[in-house]
Amino acid sequence: MVIAPGRGGLVGALRECWQYRELLYFLAWRDVKVRYKQTVLGAAWAVLQPLVNMVIFTVIFNLIAHIGPANWKAYAIFAFAGQLPWMLFQSSLVQSSGSIVSSAHLLTKVYFPRLLSPLASVVSALLDFSISMVILIAMMVVARVPVHWGILCLPLFVFMAVAAALSVGMWLAALNAKYRDVRYAVPFMAQVWMFLSPVAYPAEKMISFLKDLGIPEWVYPLNPMVGVVEGFRWSILGQGGPAPASLAISAGVIVALLLGGLLYFRSVERTFADVL
Repeated sequence: MVIAPGRGGLVGALRECWQYRELLYFLAWRDVKVRYKQTVLGAAWAVLQPLVNMVIFTVIFNLIAHIGPANWKAYAIFAFAGQLPWMLFQSSLVQSSGSIVSSAHLLTKVYFPRLLSPLASVVSALLDFSISMVILIAMMVVARVPVHWGILCLPLFVFMAVAAALSVGMWLAALNAKYRDVRYAVPFMAQVWMFLSPVAYPAEKMISFLKDLGIPEWVYPLNPMVGVVEGFRWSILGQGGPAPASLAISAGVIVALLLGGLLYFRSVERTFADVL
């Protein structure tokens, strides 16, 4: 029996994913159940990590380094709002990068669109994101943060975060199937990437630092999470927000990574059953 992908290039891959959409749901639900199986706190872990990071960032970046809003309570909400799109990206990235290897028992026995494996990891991460959003809304209500019209753009920045995670995740999932060193590099890469993104500090701080080094301003938004985090925070809190040019650069990088990742993933997926 020969297990082979369907035909039709990128359009065919997307068509297959739609045809197998019910399987996508079950794979995503499986990831959720496996993640919280036999845990004491369960889904509370989705809230605990950003809350702990918020406290650490508030003490180090705001109270000690005096970065961000002068009021530490305002900074706490600032940091928590910046973490939500980042945690969605990081969780999706880490899980999707190992999705092909973790699904080896399925990939070597039956055929289904291989793209569903990293895609299911991204979809399952949306559950944790939704739980954390409830906590952010509660914090905003307590702090009496007003809601402004930018909230209408929130789905756009969530979609950008998902697309960024999927684009990089496809590259890493395909590479991890052949080179198992990738799974060790991903957590380290994610940690460095977080500090290069405006999660705990305003983007203007990094842009000013780069200018002092003689680096052009357009280099920073080549990190796709710059536009995502800044845009998400603006849509929620109405503070700052990426410049249109910066947002366009980040969006362009996401599109390029997504198309490149789809092409590369599609070109090597026929070898997964052999190398696993």
